[in-house]
Amino acid sequence: MSPYDQGLARNPANHAPLTPLSFLPKAAAVFPKRTAVIHGARRFTWEEVYARARRLASALKQRGVGHGTTVAAMLANTPEMVEMHFGPAMIGAVLNTLNTRLDAEAIAFMLEHGEAKVLVTDREFALTIEQALKLVKTKPLVIDVDDPVYTGEGRRLGETDYESFLATGDADFAWSLPADEWEAIALNYTSGTTGNPKGVVYHHRGAHLNAIGNILEWSMPKHAVYLWTLPMFHCNGWCFPWTVAANAGTHVCLRKVDPKLIFELIREHGVTHYCGAPIVHTMMINAPAEQKTGITQKVHAMVAGAAPPGAMIEGMAKMGIALTHVYGLTEVYGPAAACSQHVEWAELPLDEQVRLNGRQGVAYLLQEGMTVMNPETMTVVPADGETMGEIMFRGNITMKGYLKNEKATADAFAGGWFHSGDLAVIHPDGYVKIKDRAKDVIISGGENISSQEVEDVLTRHPAVMLAAVVAQPDEKWGEVGCAFLELKEGALASEEEMAGFCRERMARFKVPKKFVFRPLPKTSTGKIQKFVLREWARSAEAIE
Repeated sequence: MSPYDQGLARNPANHAPLTPLSFLPKAAAVFPKRTAVIHGARRFTWEEVYARARRLASALKQRGVGHGTTVAAMLANTPEMVEMHFGPAMIGAVLNTLNTRLDAEAIAFMLEHGEAKVLVTDREFALTIEQALKLVKTKPLVIDVDDPVYTGEGRRLGETDYESFLATGDADFAWSLPADEWEAIALNYTSGTTGNPKGVVYHHRGAHLNAIGNILEWSMPKHAVYLWTLPMFHCNGWCFPWTVAANAGTHVCLRKVDPKLIFELIREHGVTHYCGAPIVHTMMINAPAEQKTGITQKVHAMVAGAAPPGAMIEGMAKMGIALTHVYGLTEVYGPAAACSQHVEWAELPLDEQVRLNGRQGVAYLLQEGMTVMNPETMTVVPADGETMGEIMFRGNITMKGYLKNEKATADAFAGGWFHSGDLAVIHPDGYVKIKDRAKDVIISGGENISSQEVEDVLTRHPAVMLAAVVAQPDEKWGEVGCAFLELKEGALASEEEMAGFCRERMARFKVPKKFVFRPLPKTSTGKIQKFVLREWARSAEAIE
């Protein structure tokens, strides 16, 4: 035995489990009077948020919630949702944030599968929740949030409201850190476009590290002002409820994405950072010029989801918003890779900057590894920018696994890496670039066509706001591309015009054979629902 292994055991003085819970009391102790949350006319300091989170933990414990208990939340981006990311975990419970755009059947499945004992729900979602509760066998305790900012329809369903529930708790409640950082902190369900969604389980260690990783990758200064354009239910808001606490920053809540309101909040509160899917940034780019005036501070944005098209990167640059492209999945806590920018890139022509910044990049500093492999041989593909393989992750910012689904967990971790399902190449500088989802590659006459490559060209057309390309069955070629285009307001375009535009910019076999002009179906997080488009592409009536 080495002398370094003798008499040097772990003990409470030199080892503590990593958890994002530790960020909150530090923010409250060091910056007690600093504004932590802004929502309409409501303001809470870090001292107040800490006290409210402890009240929540105490009240939940009095109702029998404890270690391993699931507490579900069907909430918009409100102060209550921030507090939900701390209160349940303080007593070892697990937070399940529900997608507010899902139907009652999907919500009922999640409540049953996750065995939710408590459900905190916003009045806006009463109709869906009421229907979902009729479908579940075991009814959870329902607590209503009646947000004064919300003025729409919806009634209370629970036996108590959130503020009354908090009043039963103790602001000085003695909570504790988890005994083991591997304990579950959150449950997030995947979209479930094919069959029931899978429950992705996060651990305290990963949540802690990704929250810090966000600060490192973004070089966030202390006291950043963060605008919630991203839903907090989506991968726990990419771990930013915890990141903002670690940063002792300010949450600026936003119930619904509205470009006009986004610009107003950026001006009013001095917002410095926000995140969102490409659609959020695209909406901002296409907002009227008068909405964008009067912003003097530097604003930083993160974009994730599909690879951002060049037109979007250019548009953000022209607005003066510094864009960081991140990549990840629910299974890796949201972003676990970033296109780390080099200072010298700023001196390059704009089109070259766009090419470099449009890549998925490299692993977060606190994620052990990200690479592209042949999934059959589990060997890394050559860094030639041409050979495609599957993106793989491994490290601390990776889920525990899928709840109650050992086979899916084993499949996802086959070979000691998490399999993303995204197809990509490695460029000579080591940066990864997604080419497609495995299911989205179009195989036409034996040739592989990257739908994202075609989409990137289409979004450069001045009339196009959004583009999505999927495979359409073809008797001669097996499959051909079918492009669905959502045009900018007031813009016009024809199939002939778009085909000609594509032929000038790509090989002829890659040019879509059909162009459909219509609004694109999207998820609540702004992702285009390609599974719907694939169904449309197989239906002659849907694309005529």
